[in-house]
Amino acid sequence: MPAPLVTVIVPGRDIAAFAPAALDSLRAQTLTAWRALLVDDGSADDTGRIFAAAAEADPRFAVLHHTEPRGLGGARNAALDLVDTDYVGFLDGDDELTPSALERLTGTLAASGSDFVAGAYVRSRWDGERYAPGRIQPWVSAATDPELLGTTIFDHPAASANIVAWSKVSRTGFWDGLRFPEGVAYEDQIVAQRMYTSARAFDVIPDAVVRWRLRADGSSITQGKDRLPVLRDYLAALRGGIAVLHDAGAHAAVAARLGLILAMDVPPLQEIAGTHPDPAYPAAVRAFLDELEALPEFSDARVDPSLVAALRW
Repeated sequence: MPAPLVTVIVPGRDIAAFAPAALDSLRAQTLTAWRALLVDDGSADDTGRIFAAAAEADPRFAVLHHTEPRGLGGARNAALDLVDTDYVGFLDGDDELTPSALERLTGTLAASGSDFVAGAYVRSRWDGERYAPGRIQPWVSAATDPELLGTTIFDHPAASANIVAWSKVSRTGFWDGLRFPEGVAYEDQIVAQRMYTSARAFDVIPDAVVRWRLRADGSSITQGKDRLPVLRDYLAALRGGIAVLHDAGAHAAVAARLGLILAMDVPPLQEIAGTHPDPAYPAAVRAFLDELEALPEFSDARVDPSLVAALRW
C-alpha cells in the first residue's frame, strides 16, 4: 500500500443501513492512497460493528468509538486531532463519494497550492427501488462552475453557497485552530464561511464529488426542520455564517447568501410555520426574516420582489 495522501473522516450514528455503501465508495476510489477514520458516535445499531469489520479487513480504515454521542461536530473534531496526512476531507456515513473524487480533489490542490478545494455534489433520492442520484442543482453549480484555481471569497462570492463539510478537501495544516461547534445541528455552515474568509486562496471544481442521500424515512437532521430545536439550530447557523462573511468585509458574498436563503430556505420554513402548532415556531421565523431585511447588504441581494413581500406574511 502506498503511504496515505489524504485522510477521510467518516462520522456516523445509527447508520447501519447506509454505512456499507459509504465504505464501498471509499474502496472504489481511483486514488488508493487514502486513510479513513470511522467515528461510531454512540450508535445503538450495528454501525460500530460494520466499522470494526471494515478496519479488520482493510488497514486503511481505523475506528473511533464514542460510548456517548457527541454529534457530527464532536465526532469530526475527535478525528481531526488524529490526522497526520497532507490532506483531509469528510464524508458523512450515509453518503457516498463518486469514484474519482479523491483523485480529483487532491490533484487540484497539488496543482494549485491553495488551502482547500470545494467540489459540486448531487442529491440521491429513493425512487421506490434504489437511491438514484439527481443533477447538480443551480446554486451548487453557481458555487463550483467554472473551475477556478486560487480564488477568494471576494473574487468569487457565489462560493459561499457551498456550505457542507463533505464537498471539500483541505491541506491538513489549514485546520490548525479551526474546529466544528459541538452540541448543535448544522455545525458545518459557520465553519464553511470561516474557511472561505480565512483561506489565502481556495479552488472550486464543477465535478460532482459526493452523492448526498436524502433518507426515504426522513430521519436525517436536514429533514427535521419542523422541530423547533432543529429550527433554532438552523437559523443560528444561517445567522452565524452571514456574520462571518459580514465581519470579513465580504459584502458581495453576504448579498449572495441572502438571495439564496430567501429563495431556497425561507419558503419551506414559512410553509411549516403557517400550520405549526407551537406559536414559537412562526415567531422565530418572523424574527429571522426581520433580521435579514435589516442587514445593509439586503438591498444588494438579488431577491424576487414577491419574496420581499412574503417577508411580511
